[in-house]
Amino acid sequence: MKFLAQINIMPQKALLDPQGKAVMSSAKKIGFDTVNNIRIGKHIEVEIEAKDKQNAADLIDDLCKKILTNPIVESYNFNLFEI
Repeated sequence: MKFLAQINIMPQKALLDPQGKAVMSSAKKIGFDTVNNIRIGKHIEVEIEAKDKQNAADLIDDLCKKILTNPIVESYNFNLFEI
């Protein structure tokens, strides 16, 4: 079976997000006064072959832990869709 994983990676909530802070500062300077707490992350899509959805989820989780994220400063979640 073939699956599509949509992975979202964000900075840990307890950590500062300098990129998000810079974007928020710029947004306020050009008149977006009601915008607050912008956080910038990554969105990754991966196609994967697996025997079932649980196996695909386990493989994506392993990929996130070992390659795609730094668990000290980032958290992640993902959705799987059969394609």
